[in-house]
Amino acid sequence: MLSQVESGAVDCGVVYISDSAAATGVKVVATAPEGSHKPVNYPAAVLKISEHPTEAVAFIDYLKSDACSKVFTDIGFGIPAK
Repeated sequence: MLSQVESGAVDCGVVYISDSAAATGVKVVATAPEGSHKPVNYPAAVLKISEHPTEAVAFIDYLKSDACSKVFTDIGFGIPAK
């Protein structure tokens, strides 16, 4: 949807606020009221068959770090559970 709004193929669309933060030439004109929807969760996990489990755990640890939490909040995401 966002790419269609950016390209002008449609006049408006409903997208995640975090997606709109990276958009060019798109103006946010309304947001859903706080509490009007359930939180959107993006899970992260290390697969049992991972060929690089140490690196995968390190990446998940980074996602839970203070540095990454700032990036998440700057673009409209909540902070992952630690």
